[in-house]
Amino acid sequence: MIHKIRFIPFIFFGLTAIAQDESEVLPTFQSTRIINGHSIEQLGKGVLEFRVEHRFGDIAGTNGGAQTMFGLDNSSDIRLAFEYGVTDKLMVGIGRSKGARTPFTNLIDGFAKYTIFNQVAGKMPISLGVLGVTNYTYMKASDDISLVNSFPKQAHRFSYVAQVNIARRFNDRLSVAVLPTLVHRNLVRTDDVNTLFSIGTGGRIGLTDNLGLILEYYHNIHDNSLRLNNKNSFSVAFEWMTFGHNFTIYLTNSGGFGEVQYVANTEEDWLKGQFRLGFCIGRKFVRE
Repeated sequence: MIHKIRFIPFIFFGLTAIAQDESEVLPTFQSTRIINGHSIEQLGKGVLEFRVEHRFGDIAGTNGGAQTMFGLDNSSDIRLAFEYGVTDKLMVGIGRSKGARTPFTNLIDGFAKYTIFNQVAGKMPISLGVLGVTNYTYMKASDDISLVNSFPKQAHRFSYVAQVNIARRFNDRLSVAVLPTLVHRNLVRTDDVNTLFSIGTGGRIGLTDNLGLILEYYHNIHDNSLRLNNKNSFSVAFEWMTFGHNFTIYLTNSGGFGEVQYVANTEEDWLKGQFRLGFCIGRKFVRE
């Protein structure tokens, strides 16, 4: 039996930027992402970034080990995306991912991210931004109407994310972010919830000018009698910065990309060896 609700779009916030001396703005993270989730950082105006993201199968556990070359023989998800800086405070992006688990396979995602204000030395102690995401799955619908991927209505293929991003750079080496996140899916199983709230946290420790250690964790808040297989997403990464490129390699228990997957559909457990290697390469193109 499938729980159906009407199509509910998120009405995103309208907010006014706070004027500030941009020469004093303190960069918080080195990339537009922490690991899975968005950071407070934006692409500069007119900058286009092409992103290639890939994550493999379980390193250990029942689906990992030497028989799968510790997950390298398998691919849990792949994402290709183009992202663009409309202004120094607003960026948009569109991507396509394979999807790690039904009904969220063959996913197209589009987002807009806006910085309300930045941390400014001696004036503003934090940076604040907002994010809105729409996801659509174009996977073939099942003929079995008892399954969640039967998609009785076109609206059932949509899901949405709204997030507030609060970040602070404490010094030249340490940056921290808190990310209250709301995920809504228009169609779910009867043992699931349509709307899920999660508190994300992330931190970066600069090891050198070009190398950083990153941690990220999302803690879901929901009725424990539902979503019994749901786990909280935890990831650890190393990040390298080179001219025009950003390279991140990480370990995570999340199988898929995008909030609707790593917040709402992480079922893998670190303690059972159900974590995987992943990487992201971002190449920026600057308009002359």
